[in-house]
Amino acid sequence: MRSRIEKIGLIGLGLIAGVLISLQFSAIADKDSAEPLPIEELRAFSEVFGRIKSDYVEPVTDKKLITEAITGMLTGLDPHSAYLDADAFKELQIGTQGEFGGLGIEVGMEDGLVKVISPIEDSPAYHAGMKSGDLIIKLDDVMVKSLTLGDAVKRMRGKPGSKIILTVIRKDAPKPLTFTLTRAIIKVQSVKSKLIEPGYAFIRITQFQEHTGENLATALNNLFKQNQGTMKGLVLDLRNDPGGLLNSSVAASAAFLPKDALVVYTEGRNSDAKMRLTAVPNDYLRNNEKDYLKNLPAAVKTVPMIVLVNGGSASASEIVAGALQDHKRAVIMGTQTFGKGSVQSVLPLGNNTAIKLTTARYFTPGGRSIQAKGIVPDIVVEDPATIDQDQTFRMREADLERHLSNSQEVDVKAGVTVKPTTPAPATPTKSPTKREEGDTAKPKMLEFGSKEDYQLHQALNLLKGMNILQGK
Repeated sequence: MRSRIEKIGLIGLGLIAGVLISLQFSAIADKDSAEPLPIEELRAFSEVFGRIKSDYVEPVTDKKLITEAITGMLTGLDPHSAYLDADAFKELQIGTQGEFGGLGIEVGMEDGLVKVISPIEDSPAYHAGMKSGDLIIKLDDVMVKSLTLGDAVKRMRGKPGSKIILTVIRKDAPKPLTFTLTRAIIKVQSVKSKLIEPGYAFIRITQFQEHTGENLATALNNLFKQNQGTMKGLVLDLRNDPGGLLNSSVAASAAFLPKDALVVYTEGRNSDAKMRLTAVPNDYLRNNEKDYLKNLPAAVKTVPMIVLVNGGSASASEIVAGALQDHKRAVIMGTQTFGKGSVQSVLPLGNNTAIKLTTARYFTPGGRSIQAKGIVPDIVVEDPATIDQDQTFRMREADLERHLSNSQEVDVKAGVTVKPTTPAPATPTKSPTKREEGDTAKPKMLEFGSKEDYQLHQALNLLKGMNILQGK
């Protein structure tokens, strides 16, 4: 028996060695220290492989074991690195184009449970009342604890019109909640806009997709034409925007910043992970596109501007908020953002699969690391609809298990400590009303940009006050 296990183990070791070679791990095991591969750990791995092959209660294929090993390697690093099988890789590519099937929630993994980062606006999950921070413990009759994040996402995706029951733990609810959701084709409208009143415009970016830059340029041009006069103020709404494509966030920033202004830079171990992205066409256009920002009204660069953010603003939306804040182009208002300041590179493996690997950290133009800290607003204004959960219960990057630490605000390139120049947040402005303690009634879903949008009205009041002070 032992010789058989050893034989199987050697086969397993050979398989793993082949995988390592195919992924060129032997060449990049550790470029900096050139340490040899850990033979003892690899030997232990091969022994475990052999034990599973010979003793597990049911036969297990080599493919499954190696796939699970790769999955474990990646999920053990941080909450955002992952192995993408053929289906997951295809879904990722489709999702960035703004249309996919499912429930409409941005999710992560926390303590073996699926945690809602943000419901996508106008999706089944959004209309059902799911919230950021909800913990999904059961999908139909299957306990989430037994699933990987990829498996859970697969179960939530499905044929449009089919139903799924989600059992959810919510910190301010006395018992688990159940949501029966009908899957749908999720068509995310990336940019929404309207003229609130003469001279004051509202633009909301729900997610950064392939055509967000173009859609933003179209919206701005239409608003300025519709206004037929001097534009006195602009509100850019990034609340509950979970992020998306980096080049689209650069385009959104470039729309409001001077040419060549630094938008974001990244620092990682490899040279290709170190980037400086600025407000120039080469850093936001795809392929041979025409510069859709070229013919924007000149006033777009100077109109008084407020950016609304909250704990659901993550990644690409934090890049935009940080860039406009550091360049003093806009006043940031709302609550502290999510704090996802890491870069994930999607690396295809050649068999229609890929790995999503964290390769760098984002830094704002002023040298602030977004990771696990987020963007602190210049003016803190809490939303009365979420005042009882936004600060106390809302999940942020720093709450995720195995999250990357902040880089202590050390500029990796210069090797010196960077002291952020962001002003201290003002005393939080709170709504005059608040849900009574113990009231577990389902709150009304807030429609951003509506007449009931308290934060938006606070932004408009500030813009009007700024214009009065400037004598406009």
